[in-house]
Amino acid sequence: MSENIYSDLKQLGTNTALPDDPAKAELERVQNPQADVDYNVRFVAPEFTSLCPMTGQPDFAHLVIDYVPGAWLVESKSLKLYLGSFRDHGAFHEDCTVSIARRLAEFTQAKWLRIGGYWYPRGGIPIDVFYQTGPMPEGVWIPDQGVPPYRGRG
Repeated sequence: MSENIYSDLKQLGTNTALPDDPAKAELERVQNPQADVDYNVRFVAPEFTSLCPMTGQPDFAHLVIDYVPGAWLVESKSLKLYLGSFRDHGAFHEDCTVSIARRLAEFTQAKWLRIGGYWYPRGGIPIDVFYQTGPMPEGVWIPDQGVPPYRGRG
């Protein structure tokens, strides 16, 4: 590579505080050095946390994010900090899951993106939230998200 595609990154390699609100979190991206080929990138956040906007009680989810990048890749530390910024953020499961997907899709200009938000039960009801930007692209291996449906003692 003739130019350093990483030179504009500000958070990687530095001590970066966790943002206290998703709106304040700064996502970073780099040019995709393999932009001439379609492939899938998967991020898994098995300990995602947010707050119930009504009670302030913590909610927990296992997030699986798949995307087919175009010209940009999201930098993983900035994604980690963005997801962590939800820890003190009150929003329903559906809002958290879909807003994460929409922000990532817009920011990365992904060719395709999907998210599975597998929320752990509160009040005895697990909630799973699914979002994708369009039909799954042909010719790209996109494995099943691998998260089984929630089962109690049944």
